[in-house]
Amino acid sequence: MDSLCPPPESIYNLIPSDPKIPPKPSRYVSIFKATVKNELQKGKAAWKTMGPAKVDVPSPKDFLQKRPKPPKPALSDKKPDKSEVRKPPVPLRSDHPVMGIQSGKNFINTNAADVIMGVAKKPKPIYVDRRTGDKHGLELSGLVPKYINKKDYGVIPEYICKRNEEVQKVQQEYDNYVQANLKKAAMKRLSDQERDAVLQGLKKNWEEVHKEFQSLSVFIDSQPKKIRKQRLEAEMKQLEHDIGVIEKHKVIYIANK
Repeated sequence: MDSLCPPPESIYNLIPSDPKIPPKPSRYVSIFKATVKNELQKGKAAWKTMGPAKVDVPSPKDFLQKRPKPPKPALSDKKPDKSEVRKPPVPLRSDHPVMGIQSGKNFINTNAADVIMGVAKKPKPIYVDRRTGDKHGLELSGLVPKYINKKDYGVIPEYICKRNEEVQKVQQEYDNYVQANLKKAAMKRLSDQERDAVLQGLKKNWEEVHKEFQSLSVFIDSQPKKIRKQRLEAEMKQLEHDIGVIEKHKVIYIANK
């Protein structure tokens, strides 16, 4: 009969379906759903958090009395350990100590002989630092030379010697490197013949530039003429400066590149 019953009514059945809208896909269900559910159920146990669902009601005969006796502890099944150390037993009443034993040793003479033959005890060195007579040990005061009497006093440790050797080696390498660079960049002194040759060459160049400057036109009415005139004046000025420097200094050094 259930198969002949019509499906339940729904408002979505009254809305005509649009052929352009694709049908809604079915909901995704993982294939491991049952496995995960079983794994979660394995970790659970009854009475684990809230206790049993039903607790037995105590009997009416076991009601609370005025002064009930404390419950006796259950007897332990553990056997006593015979190897455990115990105190010696108490002596019996019939046991009597040994009495009447006397020694013939003269303790007075023995003590006197020990004192006479023994080495006298040296007094502990002390010092007094106040007028009231306060005494303190002299050994820990720092007034007695203690460390200077050691065998290794004043001897440089081995690790410091090794460190100093390494520092000296590095310093020597650095000094050699600096000396090599100074030799490479050492300045060369010009001889008198070279100085005269340079001076004559500068003067000759100045004469050529001056001759070219004299050959300029009287009227400077264009930009190229102005530029040429300025260039020749700058060259002449520079040559005059170089000639003056060489003539002023008799000794000239040139740095090696």
